[in-house]
Amino acid sequence: MARFRTWVSIAVAGALGASLAGCSSTGGKRAEDARKAASVRGGAAVDTPRWTVAMITHSGDGDTFWDIVQRGAQQAADKDNIKFLYSHDDEGQQQAQLVDAAVDKGVDGIVVTLAKPDAMKSAVARAVKAGIPVITVNSGSAQSEAFGALTHVGQDETIAGEAVGDELNDRGRKKALCVLHEQGNVGHEQRCAGVAKTFDGTVQNLYVEGTDMSAVQSSVGAKLQADRSVDAVVTLGAPYADTAVKARADAGSKAEIDTFDLNAKVAAALADGTLGFAVDQQPYLQGYEAVDLLWLHKYNADTLGGGRPVLTGPQIITKDQAAELKDYADRGTR
Repeated sequence: MARFRTWVSIAVAGALGASLAGCSSTGGKRAEDARKAASVRGGAAVDTPRWTVAMITHSGDGDTFWDIVQRGAQQAADKDNIKFLYSHDDEGQQQAQLVDAAVDKGVDGIVVTLAKPDAMKSAVARAVKAGIPVITVNSGSAQSEAFGALTHVGQDETIAGEAVGDELNDRGRKKALCVLHEQGNVGHEQRCAGVAKTFDGTVQNLYVEGTDMSAVQSSVGAKLQADRSVDAVVTLGAPYADTAVKARADAGSKAEIDTFDLNAKVAAALADGTLGFAVDQQPYLQGYEAVDLLWLHKYNADTLGGGRPVLTGPQIITKDQAAELKDYADRGTR
């Protein structure tokens, strides 16, 4: 069965003893114990100045994926004696204004997503010109270096889509529906294009209004009812997987529901067979590493990636792996 190996470059500050080790329960417990110990000592494991880092994302309201990103970022900030500020807007121009506001505040570092890079270019350039180090996260790997960011932390969306196409082939699927819930998001387009590139069957894109779950359910259900040959539905975010499951029931369809991203509900649905597979890009790691890398840059002029993205995915998660990750998903770190 085809699998894509996840290559993750992780900066390790040995003296801190707080690097992540999510591949084993022992390592995960060690990291959690270190975090709790740091909290008892007052929240920080270092004595560097109290720097401020702002994270500005393209998240819409209620997207649980970004709760996981924030959790990782906040825990890194607590360890690194960093004041962490978070803001978001799913409209490109408004997100750019939030970056401008962070620049005006004189923050010490910025973490930003580039889902709509054209709208963000000027704001990021202004931050770089002001001498504020920028790291891009999650989306925008193709534009990150050109915009002047130190590095990008996330997954290559095209490669992630290709991994999905390969997995669908392995499962014998013939016609897939790729559900895009945020129009204008270049990462979403890249995911579906990647699926189409490697999938031997047919891929049809379906654009839905992601802020209205009732409308998403109706749109997916109507498509499944109208086209009985669709045997796979690929959603691009964990919250939409459950909605697609409901749409499948409405339509009386037998299509397999697969999704990008992982959360507790997705892990449970994988375990009981409601979902076929999920693509994990480790959002906790994206938030944690972005903040930690800014601290390392401020403290020691370190950079990571060598001009290439620091990859956190993709990793295909099936029923076989779901049980292993359930505890992490339940606590909100996977």
